[in-house]
Amino acid sequence: MSQDITAQSDSAPTTPQPASETRYEIRIGDWNSLRADAQIVRFEVFVHEQNVPAEIELDDMDAVCLHAVAYDAAGVPIGTGRLLPDGHIGRMAVRKTARGGGIGGALLQLLMTQAKSRGDTHVVLSSQTQAAPFYERHGFQRDGDEFFEAGIAHIQMRFWFN
Repeated sequence: MSQDITAQSDSAPTTPQPASETRYEIRIGDWNSLRADAQIVRFEVFVHEQNVPAEIELDDMDAVCLHAVAYDAAGVPIGTGRLLPDGHIGRMAVRKTARGGGIGGALLQLLMTQAKSRGDTHVVLSSQTQAAPFYERHGFQRDGDEFFEAGIAHIQMRFWFN
């Protein structure tokens, strides 16, 4: 089962866009309802772009997570993320052609809102080190030392709800 949320970007895109604002829709739901679309984005970004081994991209946690997928005006999946039962946010990915339009931030904020509404006191994520400034702009703080996962430098980050 999925739920639709309509949003529009709140920041200027980094690539030329039509004069109208970038429009997108975010759906939240379980793995069964969003798997096909989330998988398209995750494989494009993690496996093809970043060379993460395909066999480790999908895991057993997908079945128990709340997933979010963003779609462009044509209904094409352009971003995704997931919220684990323990408050971890993960598998945040936005297709290269859609970056810079506020979609990643909207996905992150939606997952954070879902965590807070179910009673989580904080959320945690493992950010690729190069993406840490993005999460810091959303109030996350670095927590610990850099580590490597799938050959990519990461840093754990945490956000506490008030």
